[in-house]
Formats: sequence, structure tokens, C-alpha cells
Amino acid sequence: MKVIPQFPDEQSDDGRFVRQPDTFCDRVSAQGRAGTCPAEAGRYHLYVSLACPWAHRTIIVRKLKRLEDAIGMTVVDPIRDERGWAFRDGPGYSRDPLNGFQFLSQAYVATDPGYRGRVTVPVLWDTKTKRIVSNNDDDIMRMFETEFDAFGDASLDLYPREHRTEIDALNKLIYETVNDGVYRAGFATKQSVYEAAARRVFETLDQLDERLAHRRYLFGPSPLETDWRLFVTLVRFDPVYYGHFKCNLRRIVDFPNLSGYLRDLYQVDGVAQTVNFDHIKRHYYFTHDDINPTRIVPIGPLQDLDAPHGRERLKP
Repeated sequence: MKVIPQFPDEQSDDGRFVRQPDTFCDRVSAQGRAGTCPAEAGRYHLYVSLACPWAHRTIIVRKLKRLEDAIGMTVVDPIRDERGWAFRDGPGYSRDPLNGFQFLSQAYVATDPGYRGRVTVPVLWDTKTKRIVSNNDDDIMRMFETEFDAFGDASLDLYPREHRTEIDALNKLIYETVNDGVYRAGFATKQSVYEAAARRVFETLDQLDERLAHRRYLFGPSPLETDWRLFVTLVRFDPVYYGHFKCNLRRIVDFPNLSGYLRDLYQVDGVAQTVNFDHIKRHYYFTHDDINPTRIVPIGPLQDLDAPHGRERLKP
């Protein structure tokens, strides 16, 4: 039987899912350095999906850095069809208040009339120039972390200089084997490719679980950028990736340290407000009809992310 991949342009001949590179990668800087856009309150707007882990990273940083008043945000419909991400009225999502776009693809075409790639979230939109600044979640996170201190919580440093080399290295490992790893397993179209990707997911989760045995967060007493990059995958793992993407050797709840760590991060002030399991489950199970052709959304799992995590006992 011929397998039709979810994203044909991102599928290799040997059955691997190869994510497309981000197209728009301009920068915002606090000083308005040459070749960058100046950081200004009210100028930039974030288009996101609450279902998408890549967008979720930027939502969390916006929340933690207290940038809600400086950077507006609009949420798309979690159900994506052949026309892409849409702006509609519904629970937790809305129409586009800025440009009246019906689909996020219109923002891409407004920025590049010749754009032909897949339309992704998040998108950082410049309301002054009427174009996309960036659709790169890594860059948007980092810009929110470092370039908007004049408009948010400057005391929160998620990318401290003393940890930057180690942060960059761990980010790379987690991205390749966990964040994108679950997609490489879930969208694989050959058995051997799927098995290799899925086993790499659990090899890294085992390493991370061991790392967290003696420290509360990945780098010590407080969560940094890498913790939040990992969190968005962990919080989706048991409801989605375990079954839908067949990463089913173990659930996160089965890891002695990762399970408490997930609850610990979820309970950080404001973070639970950024998690919408209805959007998450309806998006994955309904949109990926090549994997789930019935589009039935499961009712589980039962989980209590507000339960005590016990991680306060760990020393820095």
C-alpha cells in the first residue's frame, strides 16, 4: 500500500520527515541595530496556535517576561485544513483584529507574494511595515527574552551568559531527538525510520530524567530557556505523542523525575493559562487524518498536573 505523507514536500525518499527551514528570519533589537527592527511597545503582534508546541514556546516567554501589554497576540483555529491556519471565532481563538486576514497564509503572501512553502506558526508581525518579521520560533523566543526588557520584566533572565554555551548545546540535542524527534517518529512512512526516531526520543528522555534526579531544573534552581523548550513537548506527550505519534515505550508519567518536573513547570505562575488541551488534542487527532483517518479525538488521558511535585527538596 502506498503511504501518502502528511507533508509531501517535507518527506524524503527513504521515509524520513525533514522539516522545512523557516523563511522569515529578520530580527528585532533593543538598540535598533543596523539591519534590525527597533523594539517598540505596540508595534509587533504574535500570531499563534495554542495547539502548536513551537508557538507555545513563544507564548510562554511572552507571559513570563510580562510582555502581554507590549506585544499583542491572536490565536488561530486549532483545526487546520488544506487551506492552512484560519482566523475564526471560537473558544480560545478569534478573527484577525489587525489585518482582517481570514487565513495566516495571507500574511505570508503579503510579505512575499511568491511564497510557496508550508505556512507555520508562530509568526511575529510588524504592524508598522505590514510584513512578517520572523516565523522562526527560536528567534522569536530569544528576541522576547533579550530585546524587550524595557517593556517587560527585565529581572527575568532566561538566557544567562554563564550558561549560554551549555544551553545552546542542550537545545540542539533536545530539538533533534525530542521536540522534532516525536514528529520524525510520527510522520515516518517506513518502519525502520520510525523505530530509529522513536528510540532516540526515549534515549534522550532517559538522559534527561537522570539529569533531573539531583537538580530541580535542567540548569539548577530556576527554569531557563531550555526548560521551556522541553516543557512544550512533555506537556503534549501523554495526550498526543504517546499514542498518535506511536512514541509508546513509556509515558512521561512513568518517568520518576520527568513527571514531577513537568508538574513543577506547569505550576509556575501563569504557565497553566498557556496550555489548552482541547486545542492540542483536536488539532493533532483531527488535522493529521493520514495518521488518524477517523478523526476521533480520544477522551483521555486522565492526568493531574496540579498534583504536588515534590521537587522543592532538590538542592540547586
